[in-house]
Order: sequence, then C-alpha cells, then structure tokens
Amino acid sequence: MSDSESDFEYYHYDPTMVGAVIFIVLFFTTTTLHSYQLLRTRVWFMIPFVIGGFFESIGYIGRAISHTQSPDWTLVPYLIQTLLLLVAPALFAASIYMELSRIVILVDGESHILIKKKWLTKIFVCGDVLSFFMQGAGGGIQSSGTASSLDTGTHIITGGLCVQVFFFACFIIVAVHFDRAMAKDHAHSAQLAVPWRKHLIAMYIVSVLIMIRSVFRVVEYIQGFSGYLLSHEVYLYVFDSVLMFAVMVILNVVHPSEVAALTNGGNVAKNGWKMERVTGNHQRVMSDNSESAITAP
Repeated sequence: MSDSESDFEYYHYDPTMVGAVIFIVLFFTTTTLHSYQLLRTRVWFMIPFVIGGFFESIGYIGRAISHTQSPDWTLVPYLIQTLLLLVAPALFAASIYMELSRIVILVDGESHILIKKKWLTKIFVCGDVLSFFMQGAGGGIQSSGTASSLDTGTHIITGGLCVQVFFFACFIIVAVHFDRAMAKDHAHSAQLAVPWRKHLIAMYIVSVLIMIRSVFRVVEYIQGFSGYLLSHEVYLYVFDSVLMFAVMVILNVVHPSEVAALTNGGNVAKNGWKMERVTGNHQRVMSDNSESAITAP
C-alpha cells in the first residue's frame, strides 16, 4: 500500500487469489439458492441471512482485488473485505435467533422457554445489532491506517465480538434448556408430529459453528494487528470461510421455511409443505390438494 495513505501495511501476506475465487463462487452459489428459497417461501426473517451471504461473497471479491494490487494495496478493497467478512455472521445470527421463536410457537412450547417468546427475539436481536454496529464502527476506524486508530478500532471490534459471543452463548443455553424441557414433557412432545427437533438440531450445529468463528475472531483481535492469527491467512479460511459456508449450506438443506410456515398464514414452504395456524395438538395430515398440512386432530 501507499505510504501516503497509511503508516502500516494492510496485510502481512499476499492475499491468495485461488482461495478468494473459490469462496466467491461458493458463497454466491449458496446465497443464490437462499435467495430463491426466500422468495419462494416468503420467510422474511431470513432476509438478514441472505444479506450476510452477499456480504461474504463481496468480501472475498475485495480480497481478490487486493491480490491484484499486492504489495501496493489500496484502502477500498481492504475495507470491503475487512468490514463485510467481519459483520456477516452477525446477520446470520439475527435470522437464527428469530427461528427459535418460530419453533416455540410451532410446538406451543412457551411454558418451556426461559424467556417469553415476545421478548426472545427482541433481546437477542438487539444484542446482535449492538455487536454488528460495534464491529462495523471498529473496522471503519481501523481502516484509517494510523497507529492510534488501529488500536482504537481493535478494541471496539474485540468488544463487539465479545458481545456477540455473550449473546450467542446465552442463546444456546436458552435453546438447550427448551429442548430438554420439551423432552421431559413426554405427554406434550408425543403428540407433536411436526419435525421441530430436526430444525433445532440444525440450529445447534450452525450456532456452534458461528460461536467457534466468533471466538477465533476474538482471539485474533486480542493478539493485535501483528499477532500470529492475523499474520497467517490460512486461519481466516479454516476458522471463518469454511465454517460460515457450512452454516449457509446447512440452512439450505434444513431450511427454516418448514417451521415458519405455521406463523406466516400457511404459505407453501420447502418441499411443498403447507402448514396452517391452529390450536391444540398438531398432526400431519393430507389436504384436499394432496399437500401436507398441519391441523388439529
């Protein structure tokens, strides 16, 4: 990079073109599928998730551009990859938080959740928004390139990541408690014919992957700009790129539309499922037009 733009180098290595292109293609592919699933099923709480996928794709485009500029890197591509790759998982988390509240509604399980469903999404999404803006602000400050702004931005980013880890840990505790409480209520859970646990298990897996990535990022920024993790590109791909791609693919396969259909008026969801809001026990039946539906016995 140019000495006139900053007093430190943006990278401690030459960003790989191969890795960037691979993940541009991978993230664009899974995000395109998520976009189709979003429009087809109208599961609007997945909008942040889809935006996060595009952030990932554009972030790796920034890294690819930086590769072509090495060693005279410029600010804009560096800023794009820094900010978008940093905040994308916060958008993933927002959609995951909202899915849990739909699962609670689906199984009529509010009595088994630690936080009332009307507060469940609000609390965790507010924490996620705080984390998002802290990380974004820290990345923006850091990009100015001075030693003081680098330190200030690092502290703000680390704080934002810690907020994300805290709320995600609390979310996992709430989800596990809900799962165990439902399992103990044999009479209630035995009457449920909907595949809610499949979605809860998928939520566990993607939550753990995001948690691992967030902890990695915390350690990365605690070590500082000259730390071992930020100085070696391979760790970004192992603990961020691969994990976040896995998160997107898992929710391509186990898409929340099947759960969300109960709360969006019975619209057609993944694989043609039609689920209607009802009271009482839920049972899978065949509707007149041969589409599966959720109804009361």
